[in-house]
Amino acid sequence: MNTLNETPQGMRTAIAFLGRRNAGKSSLLNTIVGYELAIVSDIAGTTADPVKKAVEIHPLGPCLVIDTAGLDDSGMLGEKRIRKTQEIIKDIDVGLIVIGDGIWTEYEQQVLDLCLQNQKEIIVVLSKADTNLDTADIERFLTQKQLAWVHSSVAAKNGTELLVEKVKNLKSISKMEDESILGDVVKHGDLVLMVVPLDLSAPKGRLILPQVQILRNTLDIGARAMVVKLDQLESTIEKFGDEIDLVITDSQVVLKVNEIVPPATKLTTFSILFSRFKGDLQQLLSGVKQIDMLNDGDKILIAEACTHHSLEDDIGRVKIPNWVREHTKKDLQFEIAAGPNFIDNLKGYSLILQCGGCTITKRAYINRINAAKEAEIPITNYGLAISFLQGVLSRVIEPFPETAEVYANNNP
Repeated sequence: MNTLNETPQGMRTAIAFLGRRNAGKSSLLNTIVGYELAIVSDIAGTTADPVKKAVEIHPLGPCLVIDTAGLDDSGMLGEKRIRKTQEIIKDIDVGLIVIGDGIWTEYEQQVLDLCLQNQKEIIVVLSKADTNLDTADIERFLTQKQLAWVHSSVAAKNGTELLVEKVKNLKSISKMEDESILGDVVKHGDLVLMVVPLDLSAPKGRLILPQVQILRNTLDIGARAMVVKLDQLESTIEKFGDEIDLVITDSQVVLKVNEIVPPATKLTTFSILFSRFKGDLQQLLSGVKQIDMLNDGDKILIAEACTHHSLEDDIGRVKIPNWVREHTKKDLQFEIAAGPNFIDNLKGYSLILQCGGCTITKRAYINRINAAKEAEIPITNYGLAISFLQGVLSRVIEPFPETAEVYANNNP
């Protein structure tokens, strides 16, 4: 569970340790994080299911490290473990291919091909450097393949600092450090007003994750932040109206907030901000039009990236389906897919309604959008769908000029 002083998992650099059994993956991981996170044993196949842990790695910062099962695991159970490792690769940022015997085999080639196919950054780690293995051949091989590589010895305690530095200097990782949820929407000194309903979905004593993340991002930019409940909004607007540069609201109350916030003040939702930061807002915006094209009997997938107990008035499982049925006047079927792993078979769905994705990485969110694109199924997100159904979509995308212009041109 995230606390207010932890970087959420979805904002961390995801690094997977990949390789054959007994290559030294777990030992390397433990050395990098500085404590015994993964179980280390001479027995091949000690790591079964992928082990994920949120850690701080200097100078990388917040990371999600993933220890995986050996690629050469055998038997029916081994095949399942390998499939889980392959699923993990889809959503990581960096893959570290660990080789403990100085030999490049079909297993390393398999994981390399999978990483390249999914456009992942790769570094090969020649571990157990203290064993005096002759690695000249594999070094030449890796150089010919133009793969980054580094020697590492857990026993001798060297090589890990260079490895971490190489990860930090990867192009995609450097780019991630510069990205910001509000970076091109809010500037230093602006006043951002956040409308936060404290309903059943709000954890006791805390705000929900998207609210916490955007609040922190506002402060990081050097902007000012105010947080109010819905019943405090009107009086706050009366007092600070001219100073407010942006209002961000929970999607569930966007219609009421739209009625209170003056037309000249920019307004958007937490969910839309996340879909823009993590995904492809243009495609998600295009997908929202499918709501008006639904027919009786169509199946709609409600895709939640996290898992939680269904609430009496759950936004994804109750409110959105009810609003869509009311808007379309159609007899529709809704199915729920919850959790960090997206479903493999999207055939048969007419529309995917994806949550904001605050708990998964940007790469994982993009993978969901790409999967929908490949299956030729329209996809949109909670915030866009709710704003569309409430009739305020044009307004809540105004803070993003290019997107707003495209939408206006396509919806005269």
